[in-house]
Amino acid sequence: MEHTTPHRPLHAWLLAARLRTLPLACASILLGSGMAAQAGGFQGGVLLLSLLTAILLQVLSNLANDYGDAQSGVDDASRTGPVRAVASGLLTPDAMRRGMLLTGLAAAIAGLSLLFVAFGSDLRSWLVFVLLGAASLLAAITYTVGLGGKPYGYRGLGDVAVFVFFGLLGVLGTLYLHTQSLSGLAILPAAVCGLLATAVLNVNNVRDIHSDARHGKMTLAVRLGKRRAIYYHWALLGTALLLTLGYLLWLPVPWVGWSCLVVAKPLYDAGRTLSRTEDGEQLTGMLKKTALSTLVYSLLLAMGLALA
Repeated sequence: MEHTTPHRPLHAWLLAARLRTLPLACASILLGSGMAAQAGGFQGGVLLLSLLTAILLQVLSNLANDYGDAQSGVDDASRTGPVRAVASGLLTPDAMRRGMLLTGLAAAIAGLSLLFVAFGSDLRSWLVFVLLGAASLLAAITYTVGLGGKPYGYRGLGDVAVFVFFGLLGVLGTLYLHTQSLSGLAILPAAVCGLLATAVLNVNNVRDIHSDARHGKMTLAVRLGKRRAIYYHWALLGTALLLTLGYLLWLPVPWVGWSCLVVAKPLYDAGRTLSRTEDGEQLTGMLKKTALSTLVYSLLLAMGLALA
């Protein structure tokens, strides 16, 4: 575990919020908004409120993860990677619970404001998205805190949740908020966004595979073992590339959209490092590179679609 000098309270909260993970929260929103622009239904207010809601939900998930892993003992002195606020004593469990409550309330307020801007008085759409929003809040909290048993992140289900919430639901939900319509082809970029976000999680889980296994945190990487978890990582990246090529060939997209393929190089470099090293600092760097590549991919493809 990394050691640092004492932190000021604000610094401790920023540490717990894990700002480096926020690109993933923004990627699906930007991609869905680009698809909406391509369909002629883009709304600026929906974009801004969607980004705010997604960021707050991601911060809530990070706070809950910090709290849950500290309570279960996973974040002990043997853990690699960045310092965790509760486990290191920078924040008390009570303070973290209060922070989770306030962040959850802020996310709910932002989400309800988003629905008002997107749907007005359309009660059917309100009902569907209130249920989806409640599911998102619940998923953010119970990933490592749990509800009536072990957290689902400790049972190898985190990859499924990330694929759904950062891919399918994030992209398709944003597209619907803008346009109140969906197309079958939209599932391709939504799946790609989910696959890349899952690859980010897999880098994290491979980095922590030994400490997670010791503490009974049965991530998919722990269940697969390191060698097969690396094969799984390449499968995620390869499938994302194939789906992207299929989508770009299907639609007439300007060169800006095709430029999203430039992320293949940093994603390959990160995957190769994952295959060759167990150094925690290097893998943390590759985690950041994979997350930023996902954001760049979504931004460039969104720009291409908006210009189409």
